[in-house]
Amino acid sequence: MGLQRVAVLLAALWWGGITGLSFLAVPTLFAVLGNPAVAGPVAARLFSMQCWAGIALGVLLMLVLRRQRSGLPQEASSHALAALRGLLVTMVLVALAVALAMGQEFGVAPHIVSARATGGNLRFWHSLGSVMVLGQWLLAGTILWRVSGNANRS
Repeated sequence: MGLQRVAVLLAALWWGGITGLSFLAVPTLFAVLGNPAVAGPVAARLFSMQCWAGIALGVLLMLVLRRQRSGLPQEASSHALAALRGLLVTMVLVALAVALAMGQEFGVAPHIVSARATGGNLRFWHSLGSVMVLGQWLLAGTILWRVSGNANRS
């Protein structure tokens, strides 16, 4: 399997995981269980698992992209420079998405737990976490779009 196909697979798993969790699993969880006090901790665990999956997929994707970068032609043609620029932009997007996942897991999630236990500003932390998930979803979708656009060239 070519590196390009591996990149597409990793990006698809990342975007698909966030999509399935955020737009299907968690809303269904709250609808079926009906009680936010019961559904909330389960949803939090699922989001934590998704953050860790996003971190792992992002690191693997970064390794694949780095390997692709080393395989680019060394001449300074306009085609080679455009390919390098596109690859570097994709790598920056991956780094941003991983940073959001880490910020959500290590920054926002503990504040949500604390706010729930102490009566703190749960709405703020939950909203910030939701924005971070949306950001990850948009970035992962953009990454998938970018890497799959090159799939037919490999």
